[in-house]
Amino acid sequence: MWTPHTALLLCAVMSLLVHWFMWMLSALLHTEKFYDMTGITMMMVLSHLTWYWGGMADMRRCVQNVLVTMWGVRLGAFLLRRVIIDGEDRRFDKMRNNLLLFFIYWTLQAMWIILTTLPTLLLNTNNAEPPVGLRDYLGWIIWTIGFGIECAADQQKYMFRRNPTNRNKFIQTGLWAYSRHPNYVGEILIWIGLALPPSTVLVGAQHLSLLSPIAVWFLLRYVSGVTPLELGAAQRWGHNPAYKRYVANTPVLFFFLNY
Repeated sequence: MWTPHTALLLCAVMSLLVHWFMWMLSALLHTEKFYDMTGITMMMVLSHLTWYWGGMADMRRCVQNVLVTMWGVRLGAFLLRRVIIDGEDRRFDKMRNNLLLFFIYWTLQAMWIILTTLPTLLLNTNNAEPPVGLRDYLGWIIWTIGFGIECAADQQKYMFRRNPTNRNKFIQTGLWAYSRHPNYVGEILIWIGLALPPSTVLVGAQHLSLLSPIAVWFLLRYVSGVTPLELGAAQRWGHNPAYKRYVANTPVLFFFLNY
């Protein structure tokens, strides 16, 4: 059985090596299509690998790893479908042929994966086994709510875009009437839910891993999620009075907080 620190080090090395290999492959093929799928797959692999290393099969760990897998399979399938339909990811338009910048993005994702899954990795490699309690059930409820919101929001936007009459229009129906990015709301809630059960076994500095959901929120809100999408939307529809009203009346993320 690996110690938590040794397991985390091995996970970090594996994540970096896999991402660097995929960077080389993607650079040779001049594509970013493997980017999201590599990250999601590594999250699931590291989750199950540390679970195997820890050798614990109690209810808390079983549920935790099943939930990570459900999240990964669902999101991976959705993103794969999007890549097949769209053909390319506009986030990479300025870096697809810039080897250094492309390398930095792949490396950051490798590190990001460890940070995001840190509570799960620590849970899997910790030999403590307190009884399942309130924090576990609360985490599972929050995860379920987040998963439902993310699935519904992604499906609503997918169906909206498939309708030819909506060409060059922006979505403002369903969950998108209450948040400009409800899919990210669901994603944030998912990782909050996945941080609560591990909190029952963490000790000392390991509690810092509970900052993981805050990091997820920060990344989605200010780095790779909301910011580029808002800039792109402003360029496309910023002159449209209906879009201006939508922005003015609809929160960026959470349904009741306009930030």
